[in-house]
Amino acid sequence: MNAPAGAFVVGHATHPDWRMALALAAAQIDAARAEQPRDANDQEATDTLGLAYFSDQYAPHAPALLEELRQRWPGVAWAGCPAVGIAATGVEYFDEPALALMLCDLPAGSFEVFSGARPLGGKLGQGAHTALVHADPATPDLAELVDELSQRVDTGYLFGGAVSARTGGAQIAEGWWHGGLSGVGFGPKVSLVSRVTQGCQPVGPERTVTAAEGNLVTELDGLPAMTCLLLDLGIDLQDPRKALPVLRATLVGLTDADGALLGHGAQFGPDVRVRHLVGLDPGRHAVAVGERVVPGMRLAFCQRNTEAARRDLVRICSEIREELEGDGHEDVPAGTAAAAAAAAGAGAGTGGLGQRGIRGAVYISCSGRGGPHFGAPSAELKIVQRALGDVPLVGFFAAGEIARRHLYGYTGVLTVFPG
Repeated sequence: MNAPAGAFVVGHATHPDWRMALALAAAQIDAARAEQPRDANDQEATDTLGLAYFSDQYAPHAPALLEELRQRWPGVAWAGCPAVGIAATGVEYFDEPALALMLCDLPAGSFEVFSGARPLGGKLGQGAHTALVHADPATPDLAELVDELSQRVDTGYLFGGAVSARTGGAQIAEGWWHGGLSGVGFGPKVSLVSRVTQGCQPVGPERTVTAAEGNLVTELDGLPAMTCLLLDLGIDLQDPRKALPVLRATLVGLTDADGALLGHGAQFGPDVRVRHLVGLDPGRHAVAVGERVVPGMRLAFCQRNTEAARRDLVRICSEIREELEGDGHEDVPAGTAAAAAAAAGAGAGTGGLGQRGIRGAVYISCSGRGGPHFGAPSAELKIVQRALGDVPLVGFFAAGEIARRHLYGYTGVLTVFPG
């Protein structure tokens, strides 16, 4: 490849014909690569990773699309998936035929594309440090598989999402794969900073699960769970016209016993997984939620909140910028226990950062977010663009977001590659 080491370039386009969209995006990429400054003294060997996210309207043509990508850019290793919505720098393509591509020049041997046919860690000599993950949402026990994969990564930090395509959960991973997990494992030479932004606001106090069976919560703080639900929401089932709309809009925020439910102010912390409230059991005064619950977990009832989501997205962008600017202290060395501890905190920070810019970014957001939720076309991606600048960015709107070892909902996962 002709581009200098460290170059990240993006191309994106919409067109009814996938071939035309690819040609338009490729022209943008080739023009950007031609404009990259060249340093004759920079002899660092690189490999190139290609990320391809495309509308599910193109999914039936995915094998042909992948073959065209290989022909245009020989030697590039490709990963990606279709989705109902595609993200690029400052723009969203929701429910329209589009694609977004990013070519990432990385140190030679610093990443590997994995899938069911190519297990993670087979190519990286020192093992994966972090990983970008794409998942089929129909895979049985998906949350458990994500947790198991995180245990095979040095820092324990994953980022990515579940495929939201209406055509199924197939993914690109140096081929066209159906089912399970695929993605890209990164070695310690690849630095990244990642944060989770929540999209829901607690509407009641933090409570502790004191009795539960499977996904049925029977007691909170020693009280009947349904009693707590009605109290926190301020509703009475004797007035169904008022109660039912509130119940339909209510979700549940959960975290493990050792996790932090609340983070900044009254916002959920990054450990919180938002799940659906799937039913009530008046006979047992219990509530059913969309995840297996065990005693000791922390829980708060919540609702989606556009203003809170906007503020939290701005917050994580600010945190990323602050981390990149550095604070004068010694950087956390990649691959150490300290780096792993940092990754298990508010986000992931790997490698030496210092006062560095951003080479590129990947943003995975919930398919229920985006412009439709933030109030205007591309509003969510415009917030990221204003905060980070015109950095090369690609991503998609997912059927579940992946960060650390968890499968989330109604969140956004922003990951940047420092320069």
